[in-house]
Amino acid sequence: MKKKKQAKRTPRRQATPRVVIVGFGRVGGAIALGLREAGWDVAVLPRSADSVRKAASLRVFLADHDDLRAAQLCVLAVPDSAVVPAMELVEEDLGPSTALVHCSGALPLATFATARTKRPVGSFHPLAAISDPKDSLAGHTVALASTDRTLHGNLERMATALGMSPLEVPETGRAAYHAGAVLSAGLLVALLDGAVSALEEAGLHRDVAIKALLPLSASALRGVSSRGLEKGLTGPVVRGDVGVVQAHLESLPPELGSLYRLLSRRALRLTPALPPETRLALERLLA
Repeated sequence: MKKKKQAKRTPRRQATPRVVIVGFGRVGGAIALGLREAGWDVAVLPRSADSVRKAASLRVFLADHDDLRAAQLCVLAVPDSAVVPAMELVEEDLGPSTALVHCSGALPLATFATARTKRPVGSFHPLAAISDPKDSLAGHTVALASTDRTLHGNLERMATALGMSPLEVPETGRAAYHAGAVLSAGLLVALLDGAVSALEEAGLHRDVAIKALLPLSASALRGVSSRGLEKGLTGPVVRGDVGVVQAHLESLPPELGSLYRLLSRRALRLTPALPPETRLALERLLA
């Protein structure tokens, strides 16, 4: 495997691990740009011509055989289904002690069990909704796992360099952890799409609805950040306003009505102080 780098690079003064990132999409790009900004020696191995052009435009070094051989960390920033093929692509070119790290939230470390060489393996899953490689990871949490103490230390150093807070997730809980992460990010966007559709039912244009609802969603998240889930919750369920909830349900098409019922039942669980008769009326309405 031979890939030409754009330019010679001088050794870094900092004693940081040398990193090769396979993939230069949103996640791989954000990690690469963040580590470069922090002064780390990082090179990337894009998987498509478009990614090569993108890396070149951002002046990120392209990895060659020597980089793979010398790397302490090889980070596979690829979709879950591509982790094993990406590992098989680079494995023969890696140094004997190079650690393999994937960026999946759901895949266990046992995914690396088919590796030909026994080497340290780990995972580095940013809890950030990354929609562009230029998105900063600073201020976010990252879930870490590893089979080796030295590797774990390097992953923690990488998190610190990116301005992230490390979180350790048990291997047996990875799928549930990742489901929660998806609910709080990707499916939150899907929920917002449902809210926009409700405003469209009211006769508002989609662009107008998004512009109006984004600050509202942001204010809800600020409330949770300041006061917690229970005290940050607002809306007719919290107020016990049965008539408003009924009017909402009558105004929505079946699909949005089902979504509204499901989330309102969840909101009811966060509202323990309602009078018993009000709670019973809401439970019947939302059943």
